[in-house]
Amino acid sequence: ISGYSLVVQARDSGTPPLSSSVTVNVDISDVNDNSPVFTPANYTAVIQENKPVGTSILQLVVTDKDSFHNGPPFTFTILTGNEEEEFTLDPHGVLRSAVIFKHMVSTEYVLCVQAKDSGKPQQVSHTYVQVRVIEESIHKPTAIPLEIFIVTMEDDFPGGVIGKIHATDQDVYDVLTYTLKSEQKSLFKVNSHDGKIIALGGLDNGKYVLNVSVSDGRFQVPIDVVVHVEQLLQEMLQNTVTIRFESVSPEDFVGLHMHGFRRTLRNAVLSQKQDSLHIISIQPVAGSSQLDMLFAVQMHSGGFYKPAYLIQKLTNARRHLENVIRISAILEKNCSGLDCQEQHCEQSLSIDSHSLMTYSTARISFVCPRFYRNVRCMC
Repeated sequence: ISGYSLVVQARDSGTPPLSSSVTVNVDISDVNDNSPVFTPANYTAVIQENKPVGTSILQLVVTDKDSFHNGPPFTFTILTGNEEEEFTLDPHGVLRSAVIFKHMVSTEYVLCVQAKDSGKPQQVSHTYVQVRVIEESIHKPTAIPLEIFIVTMEDDFPGGVIGKIHATDQDVYDVLTYTLKSEQKSLFKVNSHDGKIIALGGLDNGKYVLNVSVSDGRFQVPIDVVVHVEQLLQEMLQNTVTIRFESVSPEDFVGLHMHGFRRTLRNAVLSQKQDSLHIISIQPVAGSSQLDMLFAVQMHSGGFYKPAYLIQKLTNARRHLENVIRISAILEKNCSGLDCQEQHCEQSLSIDSHSLMTYSTARISFVCPRFYRNVRCMC
């Protein structure tokens, strides 16, 4: 307990008795009676041979139960095991290599490390760090090619995470890093540690081929990453049809069904090969395991087919479509819950171009805007 706040009252013996109160604050000053604590109590780490001088091996984690002026910053010292000065320990507790290690020379080191706190008098703790030197990487990383589809609304792409590269390495202790060629950094970025791909705002319509590579420190492997950007037209929203799927997650639809269903859907609704099928968005139905997919079909001449025409085509081809994935409903209007009686139900769709949904798998990623369906009764 760092302090107490007391209210003290003095009352006299008169008639009537009179009194007054005062607040007394008692601060408990900290004594440096807790030693630093290493977490965990002892450490094990590995370093591959032939790694450059200054390679990070381990981050020490130290805490202290005393108040801040009796705790950090801590002073770290290697007491034993570093007689040949193979290691350095910086003020932040990062253990680094000071030489290029060779597996044939020595395979293991045991260091005794001391941490002192900032109190007076100082408190001290010790930990042991076992460092194993292993052979350098012998396997190249392997990475899965990634294809990304981005749907955005007319030059209004806000940017964000659009996918993630999945890479592995048979060398257990290899640390993989990801890089993007510098000439593409004005449009995209790649997180060097986890392979997430970030698109910056304002992407134009078209196809982008990214020069991404993954490295284990010895081998560098290129990865095929292709980004397709499609910009929606406002007219598309007035001619959309919704297909509602049963019991499928967005990620499963994107990774397992989207390519096959798109192909089957094209065969079902396109009147001419030159017509274009546009998948506008996919979005889970709130409170259920269902999934809505919005699409529109553009004629070769430039206009769009009306929803009633597309629904007729879909109804006729529903059996073929369900060979790919189970369909719950085909919707032009979604007025469930509205009792319009003698009136008509009108539906409108709105797109929130700044609220993007990213559905990513190892091989394919689909990025689309969130949509809202509004329905009302009309005279």
